Amino acid sequence: MEHQLEGKKTNYRWTIASLLLFATTINYMDRNVIGYLKDYFCSTDGFGWSATDFSLLTAVFTAFYAGFTLFAGFIIDKIGTKIGLAASLVGWSTFGILSAFMGKGLTNHMIARGLFGAGEAGNFPASIKTVAEWFPKKERALATGIFNSGSNVGAMICALIIPIILAAWNPTEGNGLFLGIFHGWQMAFIITGIVGFLWLLFWSKLYASPKHMLEKGKINQEEYDYIHSDDEEVVATTTEEVKVPWYKMLTYRQTWSFVVGKFMTDGIWWFLLFWLPTYIKQQFCVGMDAIETKHTVMISTFIVYGIAIIGSIYGGSIPMSFMNKGWETYRARMTALLIIAFLPLALISTQYVAATWGIVAAIAIISIGGASHQAWSANLFTTVSDMFPKKAVGSVTGIGAAAGGLGGVLIQLLAGGLEDHFRIKGVMEASKAGLIKATNDIPLETVKLDNLKEVLVDPNMAEQASHFISSNISSAYGIMFTVCAFSYLIAWGVMKLLVPKHSPITTI
Repeated sequence: MEHQLEGKKTNYRWTIASLLLFATTINYMDRNVIGYLKDYFCSTDGFGWSATDFSLLTAVFTAFYAGFTLFAGFIIDKIGTKIGLAASLVGWSTFGILSAFMGKGLTNHMIARGLFGAGEAGNFPASIKTVAEWFPKKERALATGIFNSGSNVGAMICALIIPIILAAWNPTEGNGLFLGIFHGWQMAFIITGIVGFLWLLFWSKLYASPKHMLEKGKINQEEYDYIHSDDEEVVATTTEEVKVPWYKMLTYRQTWSFVVGKFMTDGIWWFLLFWLPTYIKQQFCVGMDAIETKHTVMISTFIVYGIAIIGSIYGGSIPMSFMNKGWETYRARMTALLIIAFLPLALISTQYVAATWGIVAAIAIISIGGASHQAWSANLFTTVSDMFPKKAVGSVTGIGAAAGGLGGVLIQLLAGGLEDHFRIKGVMEASKAGLIKATNDIPLETVKLDNLKEVLVDPNMAEQASHFISSNISSAYGIMFTVCAFSYLIAWGVMKLLVPKHSPITTI
């Protein structure tokens, strides 16, 4: 054994939290690329997809993510977090890069995105299990909030670099292809995918279990004891640890509490990731030129995701402040979740605020929703390690993530269906008003804001026709924001009914 550190308690656990932060940042960079490519995929100059087509793509990703997280957690409980998280990252980075070679066909992209989702399935089960292994209960929500803020950092990085990448290699804007081969949308997949492999170097060098790090002298006995200071399970045993089948977890109300929380709320964040850039473009950028539109979308999304970081980290610290006052863990956690669940109600006013005060006010409201979700997520994840022994954390997290993915599928399909329905409704109203008419090449059902000028009866009617379409699409987003607003309170109520008081599992 190497010489152990003496004196003041070491804090190597925060290095581990930093590694998880960067892994999640990379995860959401790769995931969020698709949100910034939607307008290109759905444009007449791009792939010509409909919003429903795009929602099918994101739904397939979400479905594969959900299906594989069901087993990823169980696998990670078996093989350990170091190998599990590394394998997951290699999988999603590889298939993320392969997305660049799928052409324009929706089916090909759904296959690639589905496999990408399968690769991503291990990130959160492995990360939550790592937090359970490296942090005492009172610090777990804060540690989770720190690494979970990577979902915002990744989205912010995408907000800055993806529009630039698209413009840098886009023949329609007079810019050449990269090496004469790759378009901007392809380079977006390639560049973000490559970054993940760099992280593996740090993970392999810096990560091991607390026991191994104690033996190597990277942490001292004081930190090791602090990490295990509030364990409710036996740390050491003379008998071989019994592996618990993942399906047994479904017999516990505590599992279903987490499942409901994830099912009701995960899709809300994915809606913001995949649809926020389009919402900003359609609601606030009509009439702007391409450069102004790009900057508006970039700055707006950057602000939303940046403020969400505050929610993730501060939200994770709320229950710790209650526990420092002597509150029992579950009471502190559920009180924090209830406080947070009220904040997204502000989203109900998004469209009214947008119409009355404009984009700045609307982005402020959406930022509250995004920050609230991240605060909720940081605390929700830690309810698993509060109630289950460490050996089961990965399995239960995987089950909950699968439920969250299923909720995400429904949200994606709802968003795509609503946008297309109300867009077509606006087009029909503009047609009845004599502003537009179908052509042989462009039926009314395929009219969008970007090809509207090609079906105008009179070029001077562009503003009026755009108003019909954008105002109807606004109704679609109004419905979506209302769904987002109430999801958290409903989830909290059901969770409280399932587990009214602290009831840790000690029988597995």
